[in-house]
Amino acid sequence: MNSSNRDILLLSKKGSGDKKEMELEVEKLHKLLFHVESMENFCIVNEIIDLNKYKIISKPTKIEKIVRQGKMEPFQFINNKN
Repeated sequence: MNSSNRDILLLSKKGSGDKKEMELEVEKLHKLLFHVESMENFCIVNEIIDLNKYKIISKPTKIEKIVRQGKMEPFQFINNKN
């Protein structure tokens, strides 16, 4: 899997760990974050509150369409369902 352009800070109780071990840990974190940060998962765990129409949009396809536009209308908010 390709290395992503991200900064990851790893804290370890072991002190100075083996470089190979650290690279393996970073690769595991990258794989985990790659799946978690997908648009599909983003749309499942969030909803859009539209105060213009007094609606809560929770369908993942509609959320993706609004988010991919790049600019949301005034008084539309992304809300995490958690």
